[in-house]
Amino acid sequence: MIDSWIKEIKENPESRKAGMILIHNGIVRATSKDGKPVKGMRLSYDQNKLKEIIRSIKAKEGILEIKVWINEGELKIGDDIMKVLVAGRLRTDVFPALQELVSRIKKEVVIEEEIF
Repeated sequence: MIDSWIKEIKENPESRKAGMILIHNGIVRATSKDGKPVKGMRLSYDQNKLKEIIRSIKAKEGILEIKVWINEGELKIGDDIMKVLVAGRLRTDVFPALQELVSRIKKEVVIEEEIF
């Protein structure tokens, strides 16, 4: 998936201004945020809210492309939760955009339930 996203971006003439591609790959940890062991998690997400957030981040200066994939259902330890890619002109554009995008997805889009 990531390789095909990068290839697609590099082949698009509009993306020739890109100087950086950053990728986030969130995975299921073996412990909860407070350190308790978990067996996995259940995850769902709001597709419309995700589209809205992607549009707002993509409109920022220097951002050329965004790709997001979110896993749904019952996930085991080590499973991918989400993959997020941000391509842009400069690192000063891309780093903050990726951080904001991932933070907003976690706060506004996904619903996670840990399985103990």
